[in-house]
Order: sequence, then C-alpha cells, then structure tokens
Amino acid sequence: MIEVNELTKRYGAKSAVQNLSFTVRPGQVTGFLGPNGAGKTTTLRMLLGLVTPSGGSATIAGIPFRDRPRGLRHVGALLDAGDVHGGRTARAHLRALAHGNDIPRSRVAEVLDEVGLTEVAGRRVGGFSLGMRQRLGIATALLGDPPVLLFDEPLNGLDPEGVLWVRGLFRRLAADGRTVFVSSHLMSEMENTADQLVVIGRGELIAAESVTAFAARSTRLSVTVRTPDALTLKELLTAEGACVQEDREALTVTGLPAARIGDLAFRHGVRLHELATRAASLEAAFMELTADSVEYLAGDAR
Repeated sequence: MIEVNELTKRYGAKSAVQNLSFTVRPGQVTGFLGPNGAGKTTTLRMLLGLVTPSGGSATIAGIPFRDRPRGLRHVGALLDAGDVHGGRTARAHLRALAHGNDIPRSRVAEVLDEVGLTEVAGRRVGGFSLGMRQRLGIATALLGDPPVLLFDEPLNGLDPEGVLWVRGLFRRLAADGRTVFVSSHLMSEMENTADQLVVIGRGELIAAESVTAFAARSTRLSVTVRTPDALTLKELLTAEGACVQEDREALTVTGLPAARIGDLAFRHGVRLHELATRAASLEAAFMELTADSVEYLAGDAR
C-alpha cells in the first residue's frame, strides 16, 4: 500500500506539491491524473526517494522507499524509459539490476519473455524504438516480482497491440493483489484500465475516488437524438435555449433533458429514431474539474 500524508515539495517560492494526502490500495489499478505541471512526476519521485520532500511523508508498506535495501524486490517503477545506458544490451541491463538487488538471474529471461523482448535481448538498447524501451522499462519494474508497482506514462510509444497488452498486464497484476499506480494523460486508457483515481492540480488533491464516481461529477450530460428531421428539430431546440451539435444524422444536445426534447418533438410532429441520455466521459469530467488547475493554456483559452 502507498500512503502519502501532507506531502509538500517547494522549489524556492514555488510549490510543486502542496499538502497532498492520498492512499493507493492493493488489488486494484489506481490512475494518477492531473494537467501538465500538476506535480505528478514530482510526487512519484518523492515516493521513490529521488526527491526529498519539503514536508509530509510518502511511504510504501509503511516505510520510506529509500530505507529499503534491494529496492526492486519491494517496488518496481518505470519513470523514464530513456534512462538506460544505450551501449548495454537489454539482457545485460537487466542482469546488472538483478545482481545488485539479489534477484535470481533466471528472472531476467522470464521478464524479457513476458514483455516480448526475448528475440532482441542481445541488441544494444541505443538501437531500440521508444516502444521497445517502454517494454524494457516495464521488464525492469517487474524484475524483482514486487508487490508495489509505479508507472509514469507507460503507454508512450506503444502500438495498439502493446497498449492492449499493457492494459491486460495491469489488470493481472492487480488481480494478484499487487498495488498498481499508473500516471497517464490518456483518459481513454484510464477509463478502460483504472478502478480508482487520484487527481491533482497545481500540486493539490482534487479527487481520490472510483473512476465511476469521478466521471459522475461532471455536469455535462448530453442527449443523443437521431431523426430524419434534424434541421427542424435543431431549430426548435435552439429556440428553447439548448446547445446543439450536428454529426451526420445525429444531434448531440446539452441544456435540455431527454424528456423535454421528446415532448418538444412530439408537439411539432418530428419523428425520433433515437433519444438517449449519455453519461459524461472521464475526459469530460477531468476537463471540467481541473479547468481551474491548468497552468499552461494555449492561445486565448484562458
């Protein structure tokens, strides 16, 4: 289990993380979300003892990570897939880590096979694609068969097959009772993979709850309407104050509930082929609830 309590990191007058508290429990995949500059990577680095907190604590199974000898047996992490000596082979890289952490050498072949790198294990890492480096980084995290795993943007550079593989891997690790903590900017993947979310903005906690509960926070419910009389209905809905977007034969309506849309269509003799309320997506909820926490905005978006 990961426990963060009032964690703070300041760089001069600027706070990268401020009084942050949350818990990541075993047996589930927990997504770690936040806008760029929110403090996600700083938090992960403090968890791994790579950055010293200005205040508060970050522990794994009740102990700061830096106090654990042979850390790969306790925690596996992927922070930067490019942080590998390019002159080493994948096999040599993993063997060196196994030796330093008292991990059986046979484990190297096992993780190379698990991540699909057996055939290129003798190639130098400097010639690897980004996706191959990501797989090697995941192999490194798995090397010590640890109960806790942390991943920072693990899907970068992976093809669709690789994305599906990683999704299944995280699910299997959680099903084994491990603690799986994944930082990602890909909302669709978090929606498909994560059970719980920790969401931060400007270094502060916004939410720590299930994916379903977080998505339900959004006020942006919409109604999908399919009708052969789209133009007529669009004019009627707009006159009632609704916002209507047209996509081929379907209208996406916000600002009016499905019941009122149905009544309006009936009164004016407009035929409806579909009338369905759509729950907000995780991405919609994220954009809405972190809007005030975005540090960098393009153009005149502010």
